[in-house]
Amino acid sequence: MSKIDPNINRSSFFPKGKNNGVNKANGPSKIPRNGVQRAKELAGITSKDAKVDIPEAIKDFAKIKKVVDKVPTKDNTAKIAKLKAQISQGTYSINYDKLADKMLDQEYI
Repeated sequence: MSKIDPNINRSSFFPKGKNNGVNKANGPSKIPRNGVQRAKELAGITSKDAKVDIPEAIKDFAKIKKVVDKVPTKDNTAKIAKLKAQISQGTYSINYDKLADKMLDQEYI
């Protein structure tokens, strides 16, 4: 990549520009500015178009997310370690009735 030459005079448009809005040879820069009436007109136009309506469903989701984020996380490491030990020892048994109930609950939700 090439380096930016720090000796180049930048426009006053850029922050920390060398000119800062003043042309040393000609005095203040000749950038056209909006008049008071045009500024009011633009403010009126943007005030109409700059509104954002957030649906109630999104607001509800945001509330629910805040509540969920506050809930402490559940630590299942001991339960997982116990299940792994039972499986490796061959002592883990499946409760088929409970498994079937859970499968049916998931199917009809």
